[in-house]
Amino acid sequence: MRHIKQCSDRESEGYEMAKLVINEYQELGKINEEIYGHFAEHLGRCIYEGLYVGEDSPIPNTRGMRNDVVQALKEMKIPVLRWPGGCFADEYHWKDGIGPRENRKKMINTHWGGVVEDNSFGTHEFMELCEQLGCKTYINGNLGSGSVQEMSEWVEYLTFDGVSPMADLRAKNGHEAPWKVDYFGVGNENWGCGGNMTPEHYADEYRRYQTYVRNYHPENPIYKVCGGPNVDDYAWTKGVLETTHRNCLPALHGNMDGLSVHYYVHPEGWETKGSATEFDDAVWYRTLSKALYMEQLIERHGAIMDQYDPEKKIGMIVDEWGCWFTVEPGTNPGFLYQQNTMRDALVAGVTLNLFNKHCDRVKMANIAQMVNVLQAVILTEGEQMILTPTYHVFRMYRNHQNATLLQSHIQTREIGVEEIYPVPDLQESVSRDQEGNITITLNNLSFTEDREVEVIFAELEPEKIQGTILQGEAHAYNTFQEPERVQEEAFTSFTRKGTHITFTMPAHSVLQLRVS
Repeated sequence: MRHIKQCSDRESEGYEMAKLVINEYQELGKINEEIYGHFAEHLGRCIYEGLYVGEDSPIPNTRGMRNDVVQALKEMKIPVLRWPGGCFADEYHWKDGIGPRENRKKMINTHWGGVVEDNSFGTHEFMELCEQLGCKTYINGNLGSGSVQEMSEWVEYLTFDGVSPMADLRAKNGHEAPWKVDYFGVGNENWGCGGNMTPEHYADEYRRYQTYVRNYHPENPIYKVCGGPNVDDYAWTKGVLETTHRNCLPALHGNMDGLSVHYYVHPEGWETKGSATEFDDAVWYRTLSKALYMEQLIERHGAIMDQYDPEKKIGMIVDEWGCWFTVEPGTNPGFLYQQNTMRDALVAGVTLNLFNKHCDRVKMANIAQMVNVLQAVILTEGEQMILTPTYHVFRMYRNHQNATLLQSHIQTREIGVEEIYPVPDLQESVSRDQEGNITITLNNLSFTEDREVEVIFAELEPEKIQGTILQGEAHAYNTFQEPERVQEEAFTSFTRKGTHITFTMPAHSVLQLRVS
């Protein structure tokens, strides 16, 4: 028989109301806005149809970028966008994507669907998109199949302000002024699709390539990201850092600013992955348990990083994360198109809370991917666009960006199905922005049970509380026929008395409270 399991010590205490204790005087660090970053690869319908439709499209656009998608992303307060990959990055040759579009080279996208890539979306288009979004730029360079010269010239083309062959070429192609590149990844997944390298070999290549990712503007230095491990490959983390630090005094000064980590949630395993919309309670808890595994990855990779970087100057960059399910029936298996339910919303909420609570090490994260691919925040079909439950979570959490993490602790009960993949029933993070507003984001992970919660501040007696909630049947998702089935709603079902706020949180829901 299946049942919801609770810890015996909780039962013996006989309490029903979970207590969330917040010490508003205990500041634990800054939550970088880049933790709420996104990823757009040349994969399926992410770039083409999703973000870029071309200037001649009947779909309303500004210089080829879909107006509806851009506006939705701005409303979500997107801070940074990673491009062009992913696996695509290490087969991408940037010069194929500049100049008149009719003259650009065509290629086969060998990683994703075997379709023709016409390179109509290239460097200029990406920088234009980021300007429209008002977000920072994160470019992934080609180390796997590209040369040092190719990468060096791309950086020069993008950022050099002066007389040089690449600056002149940029001007010839219609953009005289240089752009600002905020982040630059030196290769991607070089343990796999980026070259099948050993950690020591990649690290030596990283040291060589990054030398030529030059900072032409010392006042605006490029943040260099080294290719880190896949999931729990701790040997990769250690091997890369051991090699990059070898004979470097001071260690890695000016060499590495961030180390990436990739982790996807596959509830049914890598081979089968499982359906995005059809699951039972056992698979629900397995999925959330695997999402919570992110904390162990952060802590264990972080412990290795601490050996070489005890001052935490090198950021952990989780630049690919999210749910990866089996593609929707009838779609190209190489396009990785999947639906997005309340289960995805809980995975997003849990993961973002973990990033917040480890903001001393995690400095950027990029969910995969932005539109029409994997755990997308937006889905499109022709002129239509829908916002997924994951989109609403990112929008609800946006006030954490650049806020200060506050100390918090919540009492939880362990739940699950027949002791399989147990998870805590509640999970939270709390921050305060520069205006003094406190944001609480809270997840109820239970498949079936509502939960009473009491928020207790050290001394603050809230004068103003605003809340929003994302809730619905566990399998609920938005479609082009029902685009608003799952969306944020105002939450006012709370009471306050002195330093306490009490409310009941529905099963499988995400809640955000703004308190001042």
